[in-house]
Amino acid sequence: MVIEQIKMPQLGESVTEGTISKWLVSVGDKVNKYDPLAEVMTDKVNAEVPSSFTGVVKELIAEEGETLAVGEMICTIEMEGVTPQETAALVTSDAAAQSVAVNAEPVDQGNKARYSPAVLKISQEHGIDLTKVSGTGAGGRITRKDLLKLIESGNIPVAEQNVETNKEPAVVEASTQSATQSVSTPTASAQAVNIPVAVGDIEIPVTGIRKAIAANMLRSKHEAPHAWTMIEVDATNLAEYRNSLKDEFKKKEGFNLTFFAFFVKAVAQALKEFPQINSMWAGDKIIQKKDINISIAVATDDALYVPVIKQADEKTVKGIAREISELAVKVRTGKLRSEDMQGGTFTVNNTGSFGSVQSMGIINYPQAAILQVESIVKRPVVMNNGMIAVRDMVNLCMSLDHRVLDGLVCGRFLQRVKEILENTSKSTTSIY
Repeated sequence: MVIEQIKMPQLGESVTEGTISKWLVSVGDKVNKYDPLAEVMTDKVNAEVPSSFTGVVKELIAEEGETLAVGEMICTIEMEGVTPQETAALVTSDAAAQSVAVNAEPVDQGNKARYSPAVLKISQEHGIDLTKVSGTGAGGRITRKDLLKLIESGNIPVAEQNVETNKEPAVVEASTQSATQSVSTPTASAQAVNIPVAVGDIEIPVTGIRKAIAANMLRSKHEAPHAWTMIEVDATNLAEYRNSLKDEFKKKEGFNLTFFAFFVKAVAQALKEFPQINSMWAGDKIIQKKDINISIAVATDDALYVPVIKQADEKTVKGIAREISELAVKVRTGKLRSEDMQGGTFTVNNTGSFGSVQSMGIINYPQAAILQVESIVKRPVVMNNGMIAVRDMVNLCMSLDHRVLDGLVCGRFLQRVKEILENTSKSTTSIY
């Protein structure tokens, strides 16, 4: 009998940890190679972790809701009738085909000296002497969870100032890029607060995905100096054009022609003309992204997902409408993949879908801006001839990272989006 380990995979180049959101197997279950074992949440998306072996589930190491570093063991599988030599050959020949495979680590005391980027980051921020910490991970390895417990308890082993210079440095198990992009740790203000619970109060456990959302929003607000601006758009012509097409379009194409598709198309076109907006802060430089990949916010009852429409500037209104529909279905059926969430350069949020007329969004880190599309409402408007008319008006609210962007370029960008939308009509705009 051979016992094989299944470890936390790296489901993205900057991912350093994952949370077991749901086990799909139990101890004693027979599994085949590639059968899904668990749903793992990383960066606000659930992905299934397949088995690398055929055998019987021996032990579930991690619990649902537990966060582990990439490479940490999550369960073991007992392989029947296979020798260790055969197993080694099998793993070697199949490594290239396993998209979620991770390098095996010897389970011994040496693991104590191997730290993930997340562990190193937390230890540096709080001055923790890792040599004085007892790890609960495989082989005594120190995990992010171990450090957070220490910080919450207040019993932090502080690193000495005059350390011996001949000690070997700790081994970092991921790239420098991964370390700099790891999920930020909770600050003192984000720690658990002792709130009295009265009779009738309901305690709701914080899910892994809600923790991920909280961490990303906290990081965005702490690191990016937010500024806010808004512009008013007359969407009367757009509303008339879209409403004249929507029924026939639905019959012909099988999905809805939404107002949101027109807004995303207009934003993509304006981003092409104002590429500064399509940028990210990178410490000592600003990265202006070549591809225009629009992140769109899709909410469920208890979470928010931000899938991406890739190369949105190259797509028609119909193509964008199709992707919006497909991504929304993936979110609500739990089929959204990690790759569906990656590569976004600018976010457009359809806050108008639930009646909002004005809002200030938190920037989707590390992007430089987010645009909130509010509700289209009928309002009396003074026209150029001095007459008052009822028009379909919409507010576009933009939050921006003031390290990257200034009011002038953002104002011109919004003015261009307004111009595109106000000139959208049957005679000027094709949806194909």
